[in-house]
Order: sequence, then structure tokens, then C-alpha cells
Amino acid sequence: MENHFILNEEAGYFINGGVNVMGFDDFYPVGHQGGVSIVMHGNRVAACGDLRFARHTPGWGGFPIQGERVIKGDTISTALHFANEAEGKCLDYTITIKGAGASVTVTADLKSPVPEGCTLILRMELFPGALFGKPWMMDGKHGIFPDQPNGPLNEPYAAGRRFVIRPDCVFNRFVIETNGADLHLYDERMENNQGWFVINSLIEAGESKAEWTITPNVVEGWLYTPVVQASQVGYHTNQPKTAVIELDKNDTSHEKPTLYRITEKGTEVVWSESGQSWGSFLRYHYLKFDFSHIKEEGLYKVVYGGSESSVFRIAPDVYDRGIWQPVLEYFLPVQMCHMRVNEKSRCWHGYCHDDDALMAPINHLHFDGYEQGPSTLCDYQPGEHVPGLNVGGWHDAGDDDLRVESQATEFYILSLAYETFGIDYDVTTVNQETRVCEIHQPDGKNDILQQVEHGVLSVVGAYRALGRLYRGIITNNMKQYTLMGDPAMQTDNLKNTPDDRWVFTEDNPPRELTTAAQLAAAARVLKGFNDELAAQALEAASELFAVTRVSDDKTTSAKIHAAVELFLTTSEEIYKGFVLSQTVFITEHIWRVGWFIGRFEKAINDATFTQAIRAALPAYKESLDRRSAETPYGIPYRPHIWGAGWDIQRMGYEYYFLHRAYPDIFDPSMIYNALNFVLGCHPGSNNMSFASGIGAKSALVAYGWNRADWSWVPGGVISGTALIRPDLPELLIWPFLWQQTEYVMGGGSSHFMFLVLAAQQIAKGE
Repeated sequence: MENHFILNEEAGYFINGGVNVMGFDDFYPVGHQGGVSIVMHGNRVAACGDLRFARHTPGWGGFPIQGERVIKGDTISTALHFANEAEGKCLDYTITIKGAGASVTVTADLKSPVPEGCTLILRMELFPGALFGKPWMMDGKHGIFPDQPNGPLNEPYAAGRRFVIRPDCVFNRFVIETNGADLHLYDERMENNQGWFVINSLIEAGESKAEWTITPNVVEGWLYTPVVQASQVGYHTNQPKTAVIELDKNDTSHEKPTLYRITEKGTEVVWSESGQSWGSFLRYHYLKFDFSHIKEEGLYKVVYGGSESSVFRIAPDVYDRGIWQPVLEYFLPVQMCHMRVNEKSRCWHGYCHDDDALMAPINHLHFDGYEQGPSTLCDYQPGEHVPGLNVGGWHDAGDDDLRVESQATEFYILSLAYETFGIDYDVTTVNQETRVCEIHQPDGKNDILQQVEHGVLSVVGAYRALGRLYRGIITNNMKQYTLMGDPAMQTDNLKNTPDDRWVFTEDNPPRELTTAAQLAAAARVLKGFNDELAAQALEAASELFAVTRVSDDKTTSAKIHAAVELFLTTSEEIYKGFVLSQTVFITEHIWRVGWFIGRFEKAINDATFTQAIRAALPAYKESLDRRSAETPYGIPYRPHIWGAGWDIQRMGYEYYFLHRAYPDIFDPSMIYNALNFVLGCHPGSNNMSFASGIGAKSALVAYGWNRADWSWVPGGVISGTALIRPDLPELLIWPFLWQQTEYVMGGGSSHFMFLVLAAQQIAKGE
């Protein structure tokens, strides 16, 4: 095969055997995704080839704005520009990628020379996780990529004209040569924990062009190694069981998938047949291997040629221990705010944020998107301490904030899980008086109800203090916001000091009504556990329903949701009447509201309403089936940039209620498929479980508050496989890519727990 790069217009990037060079298909540079990217033999090794201003350049900085991208002949050209808002200036330039035989050239052309006093940098980021302990060479000098950034500051590891990355490895070796200023190798982790290694060239004042020639090594005849994707946990005896095998589109080997049982004496063949060819998806071809008829309890693995799955179980008790429980046992306790969290001799984090919170300044846009308008919308003035906010809630992901939708959705899912599956589990002590949580120390109280209580304490406490819902509580400066490690170190726990977090309010009817629905459900399950808090939650939900205006479809849907949960809690006719008055809207928006209507429909037993709902559901089911058929995983999967695992779990969770209410229309397949997706049956070479500590191979490096330690929290569920556009699924072992490895509150882990319990219930025929 001739060794040269060809621009495939259909794919939108350059191809030379197993090497691809992409140009600005993505534009997410803050997440190390976009610009000129290099994929070598299945792995993305470099990204974000583009221009940046040097950090010391006044008035300029940040990321450029991407304009038109043109594919023509053997070039990809992308127009970009920087804006200097303070001076009302722009700097326009074009990045052009051109095929040059076995190489590609990357050229940055500025429409005008770099201004005086400024420096531009042509740079490319190199993924550190693939380079630690690996060699590089620069003009005869050589070195090893270090595990940690090493001083001195602002001094490159090397400078020269020709840089060779991974000279030891035919699959990852590539060369960058400069046709202008010298190349420099830096480690940007010195400035930012989430930085990558960077190779760059300077474009000084008065200059207007930089050019590199990049020559990746191409292994002739290379094919993507088949990946066998199956649940890392395994399967209940009675559930469907299908492995998905991901292949290079040019792979014609036609191996036969085989299921092996693991015995005391080794392995034995249980089942083998030709896999069913599903077709192409993204950049791969897929086979499906169905072994649903295998019901004998045991340990198994699926083998395809030289590739195999992890060992998994088939058993009637496969979900009974250590699968959903870590969410309650570890993740939720570890994320608790306003508590000290211990696990025997370990302290997960200290007592935190007792100084919550100061009212945020008016007319203020926070760097994380919170916005306070021209009023505080309450009796508290900007900068004034709001009492009653230093209780309850969970730290969300890596920035430790308490968004109302995250808090309320979390306790809502937990409430429905308790109500639906009758969870009775106690391995944790939660003491709201001493503000101490002890993992693996029972206290005679139901753990899931204690967690519901903890979330409601935050939302209801703020509602009673402010006279309305909070938008959220968050750190007030970037130094606190980017702090990694023990969240107890964010503040001094002393009220009315500059490090206190801010509380924001907002006028957001859809969010307020959705929270009302969630509070109403929590009030049901807290009754008999914490009657005072249950009454307060119901009072808040009723008031929000009564006073919140409705002006659009989204708000109408939220008000119907609130009415449904309030009726199920109180049986009051006002809520029933409102839902029935919206019958036409409900049937026209069944895709949005159907999942929570079923419980209401069954509770009121109204023949006319039932008929209207059932008539609307088949078309919705057909649309779900059509979208699910677009992927080999039997689940709609349309990722943008972020991993789609959370969305898929939410869809499976909502689908469960449709199945439960209307099993003749909604079979359980999507519930199983959503769960299997999270547990390892998903695109890409990394087939690990998204649920940390759950399954034979799982996400043990995650973007949580302890990410700097390359650690994980059992039961946390990461965002999952992301899409490097246009067609590369990617899940890197790297703690600082939030779009792939972030934990979240308000769905990620609790939806996973719900799905496991749902699959368990359905498989057992309960």
C-alpha cells in the first residue's frame, strides 16, 4: 500500500492506513479536544494544534473563535480569530492542513503581522497518559517523559528543529519538524494540574506565519484489534445476554465468537456460533453474539479470535451484593457536604462549609455560570450572611457546589427507588447533630432515607431561610473553585469572612416547579422517618405549585409533574383536576411527560384519561425503537462531546416507569441495554464499567474532588465514553477530562443504582 495521506471528504479528515489527522472537527480546547488532532492506530496521541497568545500578552488571551471550515482538494482550511475586547481589535488567521505524501503540513497564516509587544504560539498538546516513562528525541538530545512536572519553571525540556515522539514504538512514533522558529517541549502541568505535554513554536511581533511538517509512522496492514464488549458484572440468569464485538471496517477474518465457562480445571466451551453482523457505526463494524439461552450459574467469558471479555458471572444473585449498594455505601456518604466523613481509620473529608453562605452580589455573572440579577429576590442584601444554609446537601463533582437541580433530583431519584423497590439497607451512621458520617458502621436507620433527608435538609432549609429556592451555593473565587482534595480546606468554617461561599437566587419557573415535584415525592417517603421535615417539604412543594407562573410548554410540563407528585402524596382533588385539565397537552407531549404520568393514571383509574394516554404511547415507543436501532447497543446514543452515559442512564430510568405502567407496550429491553451500556457494553477500545469499583474492570481514575490523587469513589459513575468528532469513541485513563471521567450529583450514580434494582426486579419476575 502506498504510504501517503489522502483527504477522505466523507470522513472529513486525512487517512493513511491506521493513522488519521483531523482538523477542527471538534472545538472544545478547554477539554483538550479540537484543533489539529492525530489518531495513530486507534489512539488519539495529540490534539489542539492551533495558535494561542503567550500568557504575558496584555489584552489578548483565552481561546480563538472558530469560523468557516473548508475541505477542498487535499487541504482542510479553518478560519479563526482572536478578539481583544478591551481595545476593540481582532486578529484573524487561518490554519491549513495539507497532505504531503507520508506527511501533512500544518500552516498558520495571519492576515496581519503579530502586533508589537505580543507573541503567538503554534502549539500541539500530547496526551500524557500514553507518554509517562516513554522516550523523546530532539536534534540529538533525548529524554523520558516524567510522571510529574519538574522544574525549573518556564524552561523547556528541549528546543530544536526536529522532535520525535515515542521513537521506541512503531504504533505511536511521529515526527514534528519546524519550517520556521524552533520547537520547544514543555510540561503544562507545571501551571495547571490538568495540563498536557506541549510542543510549540513562537511567532514573534512582526511575523505572520508558522509551519510544521508532521510525519506519523504508519504500520502497513494494521487493523484495529477486535474489542469484546460485555457487562463487566455479568447477567441475571433470566435476562437477555448479548456481547457486542467491535471490529475494524476492513477486518475480513470472520472469527467465530465463543462463550467459555470458567471451571476449577480451566475453561470449557459452552456455546459458539457465527456472530450476527449488525453493520457499521461510527468508524467500526459490529457483530452481535447472543447467548441468552445460557442459564447455568457460573463464571464465563466471551472470546473472539485473540480478544476476550473480562470474566463475568451468570447467576440469579448477580445484582444482590456490591453492585447497587456502593452508591449508598460509599458514594453518597463521601459526597456529603456539611459533614465529616469517616471510614474506620480513614477520613474521606473533614467537616466543611459551616460558614455557608453569603448572599451573592447583584448584577453578577459567576465564572461557573451562576447569575444574580438586579435583585436578591429575598430580604437578604448582597454580602449578608444567610442563616440555615450550613446543613445537608452533597458536593457536586469536582467543584463542590450545591445546585438546586442536582440536590433535588438526587433525593427525588432516591425517594422513587425507596418507594419502588422497598430498599432496606443499613451500613452507615449519619448523625445530623454531630455532623459526622461513619461508613460501615450501622446506626439502625435506613441509609437511603438518611440520604433523602440529607438532601431535603439543604433545599428546604434554604427555602425557609430565603422564602424561595436557592439557585445554588458555590465558592466565590477561582482559587477555591479549582482546589482539589479535601473540601474542608475550601473555607475556614468561620461565618462572615471573605472565603464564605455565595448563595444565588433566580426566577426560573420550570426549575421551581420541577423541584416542587421532587419535594412532594420526598415528603411521602420521609413521613414516619422525619415527620417535621416531611411536612416542611410538602409545604414548600404546595406553595411553589400555587405561586409559580406558567408561560411555556416546558413550564407546563413541570407543573403537571408537580401536580402528579402532589396528588400521589396528598390525594387532593386540586392536583388531580389540574392534571386532567391538561390531557390534550399531555398526549401531545407524551415524550416529555409520559414517564411520570403512568403512576398517576393507575392511581386515579379514570377510563377516559387512560384511553387518551394509551392512544398516545405507541407512537412514542416507535420513535424510541427507531433511535435505538441506530446503534448496535439497542439504546439511543448520540454523543456531542461529553460522554453520554448519564443521559442513557436517565433514559433507562424514565423508561422503567413506562414499562412498569404499560408492559404490553414497553418491553424491558431498553432497561437492560442502558444498564449493560454503563457496565461495559459501549463503543471504543476501553470497555470498562463506568461505575467505579463495580465490575471486573471499572473506572478507577475519575474526575471527583479527589482527582489529583488519581483515585476514585466506589459507586461513583463517570460521564463515560466521549466522541472525538466525527467518529472516534474515546475513554482515556485520565483524571482531568471531565467530559469523560466526571462524577455528578442528580443522576449519574443514583440513576445507575435505580437501573440495577430495576433489572433485578424484572429478571426475578417481581
